[in-house]
Amino acid sequence: MKAAVFHGPQQPLTIEDVEIDQPRGREVLIRTVASGVCHSDLHFVDGFYKHPAPAILGHEAAGIVEAVGEQVEEFGPGDHVICCLSVFCGHCDYCLTGRTHLCSNRPVRSADMPPRLSWKGERVHQFANLSGYAEKMLVHENAVVKIRPDVPLDRAALVGCGVTTGVGAVLNTARIEAGCTVAVFGAGGVGLSAIQGARIAGARMIIAVDVHENKLATARELGATHIVDASSRDPVEAIRGMTEGGVDYSFEAIGLKQTAEQAFDCLHAGGTATIIGMIPQGQKIELEGSVFLREKKIQGSSMGSNRFKVDMPHYIDLYLQGRLKLDEMITRRGHLEDVNDAFRAMKAGEVARTVLMFD
Repeated sequence: MKAAVFHGPQQPLTIEDVEIDQPRGREVLIRTVASGVCHSDLHFVDGFYKHPAPAILGHEAAGIVEAVGEQVEEFGPGDHVICCLSVFCGHCDYCLTGRTHLCSNRPVRSADMPPRLSWKGERVHQFANLSGYAEKMLVHENAVVKIRPDVPLDRAALVGCGVTTGVGAVLNTARIEAGCTVAVFGAGGVGLSAIQGARIAGARMIIAVDVHENKLATARELGATHIVDASSRDPVEAIRGMTEGGVDYSFEAIGLKQTAEQAFDCLHAGGTATIIGMIPQGQKIELEGSVFLREKKIQGSSMGSNRFKVDMPHYIDLYLQGRLKLDEMITRRGHLEDVNDAFRAMKAGEVARTVLMFD
């Protein structure tokens, strides 16, 4: 099969012929139909996070089941599915207390088994237990959820990461209340999803912060009631001025030290900042200590605190009802060989999401 192979940071991905094993045990073999290009992958390409090479990146994918292992009962050939990096074991303390997204024992093949992926006779590392920048994926059944077959799989792919991460951060992690005020830093795929989550939850004011005019326009389209162009204004001062002192909830969806600090600074007393973005490894954020006396809080969010086997079908229902907009989030569609240009366009702020199509 064709796949985009990662050779290390600061190097372009190359399109190679890669071998993929047959499903064993509880594994599912999926023909990839669509794979979104997420900023998380770019962090590894840029070297902000480390990952062994060679590897196949990609973790926001949807496709059709081709074959299943002998122990799989939940799926069968022809099923339309979304993959999720929150693969879970089902028996660790986190799983047994309903926090499968934090699973401490994610199922992988044992060392004595052949690798799922190989290239030139050597093992290829599977990114996030998925590797979506390939014509096929071989994953554990607890990394897959079945969806109804009438949903376009390029839209469904977005639910695999960006939508679940952003909407979930609002609904599951922060659990905002109707009538509250919200600021979202970053209007890429995850930030736009957080904006939609705030709209769905009934926030009365949703402030989108970005430096790109085209992204702010999309944020307006998807639910932002106010916008702040951070290229020309101090976003904290702007938000405080709009809200008489700060917002109830803020969400950082970029992964920068500065915007994480701004997300905290723009809160009023009792407010909560949720950091969604992947701040580079080793970086620290700095906060004014005395403001904690005003009960301001900061917290992280992992993949929208998801229960993806339940959440993702719910998000699909919201899409079909017109309450969650996915079509508008796709700026471009391309093919596997366009993956490096998709990274370039993302860094340049040209796109909300590029989706790679395999059909």
